[in-house]
Parts: sequence; C-alpha cells; structure tokens
Amino acid sequence: MRAPRRLYDLWRRIAGRYTIDDPRPIAEEAPYTYFLPSENELLALRPGDLVKLLFRSHPPGREWDAERMWVTIISVDGEHLTGRLENTPFDMPQLKPGRSVTFGRTDVIDILWSEARGTAPPPKPRRRQYWERCLVDSCVVEGLSPVDYLYREAPDLDDGDADAPPDSGWRLRGTDDGIAEDEQAARSPQYIAIGKVLNEDDSWLHLIDAPVGARFIRDPETGKFAAADEPQ
Repeated sequence: MRAPRRLYDLWRRIAGRYTIDDPRPIAEEAPYTYFLPSENELLALRPGDLVKLLFRSHPPGREWDAERMWVTIISVDGEHLTGRLENTPFDMPQLKPGRSVTFGRTDVIDILWSEARGTAPPPKPRRRQYWERCLVDSCVVEGLSPVDYLYREAPDLDDGDADAPPDSGWRLRGTDDGIAEDEQAARSPQYIAIGKVLNEDDSWLHLIDAPVGARFIRDPETGKFAAADEPQ
C-alpha cells in the first residue's frame, strides 16, 4: 500500500531522481506517427534554442512516470548539452523550473529555434504525414493479424472534432486466422490515424494513393496484394 500522498511526494522531493529517455526506440516502433528532428537539425543546436525532452521520474508519479518538458540550451560541448528547465512539472516534485539539466543531442524530441540566432536554422526535411483517419479491425492495430483485405470508399465519417484530420476512405480488414473465438472482439473496427496502422503493418503502403473504389486482397501464398473484383 502506498504512503499517503503528502508523505509520498515529500519522499520523492527529497530522494527522488529523474532520467531523460532516449526517444529513438519509440521512433523505431512508431515510424509513421513519432517523428524526431533530423541529424542536421540536431547538429545546428546552439545556446538560446528551446528543446523538448522526455523526463522520467524515479520513483514514478501517481498518474504518469514521464513528462515532456521544454529546456533552454545554455551551453553546448560536442554531443553534450546543458540547459535550464522551463516547465513546471505536473507530478515531479524533485524537479522545478530553472533546474540545470544535462542531455545529449539525440535525446531531443522537438525544437523551437531562438529568434536571436545569427543564422537561419536548417529547414525541416519533407516528410509525409499519415494522420488521415481510416476504419481498421482491432486485430490489425493490436498486431494479431496483418492487413488482409482493404478497399477505399468515398470519405463519409466524422468523429465530431472539427480540428481532427479527415476520413481517408480506407477500410482495412484483418483475418480470423490464429484468433480464438473468445477474441472475436478483435474484429471490431477502430477509427484511427492511418499512421497507427502503418506502425503495425506497412505492407500495403504502396497502395495508399489508390483511388476511391479500389479493392485489394492479400494472396495467402505469396503475401502480395492483388486487385479484388468483388467485395469480401
């Protein structure tokens, strides 16, 4: 049983520590939705720039064990940088704004360039985004099945959020193979970003610009997709 909140927070304030996560493993697992600064951007960092880092609390907080916060770069020494924490942590009593923080270039997950820079920052690399929505079987998102059949219809869905990305029209189905009867809920559809599907299965990426009306089915022997004449 955890100590009362006040005692737990006092303990964390006195004895707690933090680490800064390396975001590259996350980006490798979610390459279509988790984007990191380019190498050129990281090499261009200099004092005055704001960078976002992923701080992990030890021991963990009551709601989250990690928070993303901004740090102003104070000094740069090769791959090692020192900065000043600008955010007030939500639940890390061992950290306060103004705290000196040391980190590496590859720890940076986002950058706000200083307006006082003497030279322009490097341009962001052109990178296609995959935030349009699609309907997809849960078994695909959960990694239980690859995309087995897909078709594109005229976009007509709306999740009620005016600022949300639009419906792409893509409808993606998995397969029942290897899914037990008590797991059939895995066939229930989710309305999510295409990028989240691609993180699990990007074998159909070459078809993503196919027009409305296109239908494809995976050949079970070759694993390749072929045009489908009839709805499945």
